[in-house]
Amino acid sequence: MRARQAILALAVRVTLALATWSFFQPDEYFQSLEVAHQIVFGYGKLTWEWVSPDPIRSILYPALNVPVYWLLGVLGLDHTNALIWGPKILHGILASGTDIWVCEIAQRVFGDRYVSTTMLLSLTSFFHGLCLSRSMSNSLETTLTTIALSHFPWDTSTSYSRVQIRKLCIFAALGCAVRPTNAIIWLYVFVILFWRFKAEPRALFSCTIDVSVICLSTVTLLYALDSAYYGKATITPLSFLRINASAVSLFYGSSPWHYYISQAIPIMTMTALPYVLHGTWLALGPSGSVASKKLLGLIVWTICVYSMAGHKEWRFIHPLLPLMHVVAAKSLVDLHRSVRSTRHPRKIMAQFRFPINARDLMLVLLGLPFLCYVLFFHARAPVEVVHYLRGVPMEDMRSVGFLMPCHSTPLHAYLHRPELADDGRVWSLGCEPPLRGQAIGEYHDQTDVFYDSPVVYLERHFPKQVDPSFPPSRRPSTDPREITSFGNDWSHEWPQILVIFGSLLSEPGVRELLQRIGYREVWVKESGWEGDRRRQGGVRVWRYSDTGY
Repeated sequence: MRARQAILALAVRVTLALATWSFFQPDEYFQSLEVAHQIVFGYGKLTWEWVSPDPIRSILYPALNVPVYWLLGVLGLDHTNALIWGPKILHGILASGTDIWVCEIAQRVFGDRYVSTTMLLSLTSFFHGLCLSRSMSNSLETTLTTIALSHFPWDTSTSYSRVQIRKLCIFAALGCAVRPTNAIIWLYVFVILFWRFKAEPRALFSCTIDVSVICLSTVTLLYALDSAYYGKATITPLSFLRINASAVSLFYGSSPWHYYISQAIPIMTMTALPYVLHGTWLALGPSGSVASKKLLGLIVWTICVYSMAGHKEWRFIHPLLPLMHVVAAKSLVDLHRSVRSTRHPRKIMAQFRFPINARDLMLVLLGLPFLCYVLFFHARAPVEVVHYLRGVPMEDMRSVGFLMPCHSTPLHAYLHRPELADDGRVWSLGCEPPLRGQAIGEYHDQTDVFYDSPVVYLERHFPKQVDPSFPPSRRPSTDPREITSFGNDWSHEWPQILVIFGSLLSEPGVRELLQRIGYREVWVKESGWEGDRRRQGGVRVWRYSDTGY
């Protein structure tokens, strides 16, 4: 372990985590922080994945935040900004593992001279900067995968180490526990591993025993944790795989087979893409090795398998990005050596620690301004509005309604107002998938119904006048625990505060209706460019005015 690299990685990832103010994915909050907040403080927004009859999420990943929240509660700091900073610091520390151990992979596959360049690519990566320090299971999956692969015997000429294989198995098993689809990576890796030992019966036997014991132990631990949390025998990986293999996953969108090749990889690698492609060519050529070909095979295998699924997202292949950085480092370092042999050394970054040509370094770093924009400015309003609400006095915020696409902002894990713990006091539109066998093409969730005709929805599901006592809404969204088919029998009370996107006010009759019954705009924050029409116009807070503000 290189201590200086570890300190640098920790400093960068924790700093980025604390500095991040933008909204990227709802899972950052609703599949992690909200669940842990509910465990420690007794309230939090649990989505259908957690409360449906067959839950698909393991408590393992959200539970990492539980000690942080518990300690803050014990110290009386849960009503300070430490409630938000604590988990950020934790996930920044976890994220640094990717930067640290990807250097080990680079050293094992290509050699020592590629290590510092790999570290540079990892630390300056646009997609790492955007996602890696966030509280998302894909981020921890990336770190665990990188650590595990750093213990893989890439070079067949090296001697077999049972300790290394055990470390590989432990971190691979944890990666699968966090994200069951991580098993796709390990199917390839362990086929290669067992093939290596085909002529060594003793090594093959010991490896089989280690893999079996560690897998069985991990499954048992996961079963015990999830069964204790849900109060019944639960094997969440099976439910997770069953749901994601069904048409339900297509409810969240489908993409063409080439999505990862034509969109995800170019966006994730950004300015490093030319070097990934060139490094691939070099790794397959005479300057490559058996180890580099195994690494490329793993990337190709995983992308091919993921491409078969209908629902695709960039972050699903995030664990492959560190491997792409290793391949790009091969290109950058070899280009530097080639140019150095033909040019005067003063024209090269000879005095610079990283063995990279000046123009190549400039191209690699060109993604940093884009990273600064998406971290500090883009989609900042959905997070900032909750910070604003945290500061509103209790008597001025007896209920809050989010008339937005579902999960558009953080909720209780940031708001942290016990007096609003009742689901009827703080509510948002639902977007449960068709879990009862409804046809995907014909199914409309609550958010769809609302945006089909906002005024009709408001007139049908809200009272004609505002009740100044602001009682909790009886049925603001559908309860996924219900066995009956989803209906549209939602029933709202007008809240004291409404949070909306500005585009809603351009819908016919919405602005006039809100003003007629007594709402006035009290806070607005623009969000920058937004492709989804429903989320355009910035975030706005409207408050019922008769109580004074």
